[in-house]
Amino acid sequence: MKPLDNNSAPTVAGPLGGLERGFPPARLTLQSEPKIKQDGRGHFILTISENIKVYFEDYYQFLELLAERSAAELSEITAKMEECRPDQEETMAFLRARRLIVAMLLKTVRSFYSDRHNLGVIMTPWCFGTVVLEKVEMFRDRIARGEAAQADVGEYPYDVVCYINEIRVSVLMDILEFPPKAFAMRWQYTELVKRYSSALTNVTTSLQNILDMMKKHGK
Repeated sequence: MKPLDNNSAPTVAGPLGGLERGFPPARLTLQSEPKIKQDGRGHFILTISENIKVYFEDYYQFLELLAERSAAELSEITAKMEECRPDQEETMAFLRARRLIVAMLLKTVRSFYSDRHNLGVIMTPWCFGTVVLEKVEMFRDRIARGEAAQADVGEYPYDVVCYINEIRVSVLMDILEFPPKAFAMRWQYTELVKRYSSALTNVTTSLQNILDMMKKHGK
């Protein structure tokens, strides 16, 4: 990818305060990256796997809306946790699980929103949802292995892990306002990655075999 001009964009208030869009209009207008195209609606890219137009303005507005929803949800969860009695351990485990899911969503939104170097963060909303879901699942597995010491899981991490596993899809669907079938698409992305990975492994193995044969004959 060719370097883009470093024109800055105005910062956004609220949960994205202090962050700038990674690819603001000023940069898009001056850029020479062939992957970025333009039509009457504005600048866009075509996704590799779906060949769908993703307009930068629409995508950033989507992330800004998600940031607002996530921040509001986190505030509500925190208020509920503060109201819990010490003996409401089950409720606290549920709220901690929900808070970790929403926090991962907001963290991903902020990361993708401000990324100035990678066009791969510009994607369809459904694809973004599957990315977040997989991040949540990887984080859940890290907690289960005891590798996420910074996570607030209280005294019963097992219960938090179980709740993350149980509610992760429904929580994301609520905030993203997606239908259940949106997350079924992720298996297509995963399968595509697996196929490319398998093909690359086969090519690498074949090349290594050829090199070994050449070494043997060269002796």
